[in-house]
Amino acid sequence: MSSTGLQVDEAELRQGLLACLHVPRWVDDVAGRAPFASMDALLAVAAEAATPLSPAEVDEALADHPRIGQASAGTGAAAAFSRAEQASSASEDADLARRLTTGNAAYEARFGRVFLIRAAGRSRPEILAELERRLRLPPEEEVAVVGAELRAIALLRIPQLFAHVDAVALDQPAGYDDGDAAR
Repeated sequence: MSSTGLQVDEAELRQGLLACLHVPRWVDDVAGRAPFASMDALLAVAAEAATPLSPAEVDEALADHPRIGQASAGTGAAAAFSRAEQASSASEDADLARRLTTGNAAYEARFGRVFLIRAAGRSRPEILAELERRLRLPPEEEVAVVGAELRAIALLRIPQLFAHVDAVALDQPAGYDDGDAAR
């Protein structure tokens, strides 16, 4: 890539993107637009290329995602992302866990795929409420919602994966007014 933007070779970019969203067409579209002057430029291209995802691409991407409430058993960046994202919404509430398990089963029976939601930043009760709401959607509307959730997840993962190569971000001050703010 260029000497002023994101410093990542094509193989690393493709491998990282696939960990963010397992859709080869999307990876090809994004990688084909490299080099990127900044993380913002990469994110803009990634969002555009994932809008919309086809139903087949949604199903392809979901193959890498565990059920909500279940830890990813895999290895690699995609599995690590899933574990971290779900951990942020963990709950010790046994009734809530049972309701998520029941909701996941109902969702899979209705739509033929695992329920997917951007878990990062959401509590388990919020996730359950969204699961229950989405169970009432028509299939064509739900697949579009899943595509949007996959895109949101990818856009959260990309900066985590590539921040170390973002020359623009690394050259910027942290934005703290004083040293105590960083602690």
